[in-house]
Amino acid sequence: MKSKSEMLIEEAEKLRKLVGRLVFSLPVTHVYNPLEYAWESHRLYLSLYGNSEKRVIFLGMNPGPWGMAQTGVPFGEIQAVKKFLKIEAPVEKPLNENPKRPVTGFQCTRSEVSGRRFWGFFEEKYGKASKFFSDHFVGNYCPLVFMESGGRNVTPDKLKASESKELYNICDMHLKRVVEILKPEWVIGVGRFTEKCAQRALNGMEVKIGHIMHPSPASPAANNDWAGSVSRQLNEMGLY
Repeated sequence: MKSKSEMLIEEAEKLRKLVGRLVFSLPVTHVYNPLEYAWESHRLYLSLYGNSEKRVIFLGMNPGPWGMAQTGVPFGEIQAVKKFLKIEAPVEKPLNENPKRPVTGFQCTRSEVSGRRFWGFFEEKYGKASKFFSDHFVGNYCPLVFMESGGRNVTPDKLKASESKELYNICDMHLKRVVEILKPEWVIGVGRFTEKCAQRALNGMEVKIGHIMHPSPASPAANNDWAGSVSRQLNEMGLY
């Protein structure tokens, strides 16, 4: 019988192939799929931390250019992945690399604020990754990175409706499978966008859905004691 991590790895391989066939038009000029070029570290993440049922799944939107786009790990700020998650693996180059957003893997010297805040919060609360992942998991709704020619990030909600529909159908199916495998009590969107995605994808399933504030520095609210705000939100949901 396959382990849960083996099932997650199989589902990620399916997701990688399905989204890899999609085509996107201007203003999107470059699409990165970390499940291809950073597969080894992503597979290691699933193997290490996806092998048990979870109480809570946290769901991000899609990879950040200095986080998962570099490491293959959700909210994958370099130092957090290396020091807290204890993951480091070879990362290749995306097929069509934007010179404004180079992929240098674990040699990347940029720090992603969202990932640093997110993993830093749980490291302070749990101390060790193994304690956090004993009943938590973290994933992304969409595995792709979208950008314009100048390197500007394009989030999935800004894609053309005709192009996002097929993408969302694929991502909805993947999220449903992850929930079927890990059987969480809660799916918590990191931001309202992923909360809505979870509500749509998991409609009819026995799982509670909520959200926490996204840790992006682009959000003024997140720059004002994000950790304190998230602690209150989680407490209101009865999670801590």
